[in-house]
Parts: sequence; C-alpha cells; structure tokens
Amino acid sequence: MSSEKGISIDENELKAAFEFFDVSGTGKITLSDLKSRLGAFYKNVPLREYKFLMNNQSELTLDDLRALLENNEIKNFDPVAEAFKVYDPQETGYVDTGVLRGIFEKLGFGTITEEDVKILVETADVDKDGKISLEDFRLMIDTNQEPVTKK
Repeated sequence: MSSEKGISIDENELKAAFEFFDVSGTGKITLSDLKSRLGAFYKNVPLREYKFLMNNQSELTLDDLRALLENNEIKNFDPVAEAFKVYDPQETGYVDTGVLRGIFEKLGFGTITEEDVKILVETADVDKDGKISLEDFRLMIDTNQEPVTKK
C-alpha cells in the first residue's frame, strides 16, 4: 500500500501488524484481540476508542484493515516517535526499564528479571551509552540504517 500524502505501509508490514493483533490466529481481529494487545501498551483506553479503531465492526479481516488504511491521510506523524512514547511515559528521552519489563510481562513472556532487562537494554542500545534513546529505538526498528556511535 502506498500513500502520496501520508504514511506508506507495504504489504509485509500490514500482514505483520495484522498477525500481531490476531491473537487467536483466526484470520480476524476482534475487539478482545485489540484490547489484549493494546492493553499491554496503553492503560485505561475507553471502549469507544477501541470501537473506533475497529471501525465499529465486531471483527476485522486483513482486507478490512487494508481498506481502512488505504485512504488514510495521516500527515506530520512519526510512528516510531509515537511508539517510543509508550516506553518513555515521563518523557525523559529514554526507555523506562520498569515500563519495558511490564510490557514484556503483559505480552506473556513471564517474569522479567533484572538480568533480562539488562540484556534487553544492551541489545537495543545501539550507541552503547547504557540507555535506549529514541534514536536507538529508531535504529532497532529500521534495520536498514547504520548505527550511530557516540564519541
């Protein structure tokens, strides 16, 4: 899918996103699926917001999702920066490791130990400053970019 005015989403990205939200693997995203996945990242989302995201439908297929996004004209939107806000709720410029631990636990990875958190940070800390910044996060997501090293 391509958009001249907004965000460009290719078919592989669309399928990956759909599969993430299709918790039950039925080929359909339900309101329950959406709550399950988004609830790990966002707390206290009103039901009306979930219904809006579902286009007031009880379930969405991949084709439904594609149709919803096809004519979307979102402008001046940085999806990576928006996603990063979930991990940095206090706007410190760095991922909050407590939030990171909580998200992994809510996504079903079990108890995340301090050692696990250390490994996650080391893995994502592209510039090796001991923290995950927005740029680290961006580089981690966009594997086509070269890492930036601090001097």
